[in-house]
Amino acid sequence: MHYWNYSTPADPALIAPTLAESVRIAEQAGISSFTVMDHYFQMETGQTVADDPMLEGYTTLGYVAALSERMTLGLMVTGVMYRHPGLLAKIVTSLDVLSRGRARLGIGASWYEREQYGLGVPVVPVAERFERLEETILICLQMWSDDNGPFRGHHYQLAETLCVPEPIGERPPIMIGGGGEKKTLLLAARYADACNLFATDQEEVAHKLDVLRAHCAAEDRDYDAIAKTVMYNGPVLARPDAFLAEAEAYASLGISEIQVLPDRHPVSFTHQVAEHIAPGIAAME
Repeated sequence: MHYWNYSTPADPALIAPTLAESVRIAEQAGISSFTVMDHYFQMETGQTVADDPMLEGYTTLGYVAALSERMTLGLMVTGVMYRHPGLLAKIVTSLDVLSRGRARLGIGASWYEREQYGLGVPVVPVAERFERLEETILICLQMWSDDNGPFRGHHYQLAETLCVPEPIGERPPIMIGGGGEKKTLLLAARYADACNLFATDQEEVAHKLDVLRAHCAAEDRDYDAIAKTVMYNGPVLARPDAFLAEAEAYASLGISEIQVLPDRHPVSFTHQVAEHIAPGIAAME
């Protein structure tokens, strides 16, 4: 479940109870992960505008952690420029500890320049964003290891990478979002525990996975060690049988998680997913 829109219902006082009820239903339905966006302004899509309601992502996930017990929690995906890497590692660790080991670090190169200029977040060229993305991943990995020493990168210098308490159990898995073939999928092959692609169509996703496989071979990385996930942005409830057929086709490509986005009141959407979609997905497992 990718909870991306806080505009329904319109009353801001109802955002928290609506989110809470959606989380409760999702958890009971067996939905495996719950994600929110990492934006400070709502995206401008034609259906939504920048001044629609938007919550800070990790604060929201802290609330969701207290309301759930099983679902994996993460941002889809953290914008690399939005938090200093050392602070980001500490934030994700805090979420992991408070959720008892359910945090996932979803991360990408960021793109929404209006909110960055609006709030004074540094805007740097795309090539530099990818350099910072790689350094950020390395910093998080070091902070989640036994090495508390310094980190000396081109963009970031940390005197010590102390992170106490440590994450619960294994470190939070790292999901790299995006389908860029030269840089994003290369970084996924190099570092990610999971990748996230847009479910444009099966042929395109199969092509992206072939690119990832080639990068894995070049990096001497086990392709099968990387979980493959897709974000589905089409109608789900209008044609549940067709959606389930598409989900099964993606599963045949090796996709292990498909994320759906509410397209109506979130509580109604989650109820209907629980009733009409979740049983069909469970039957594929």
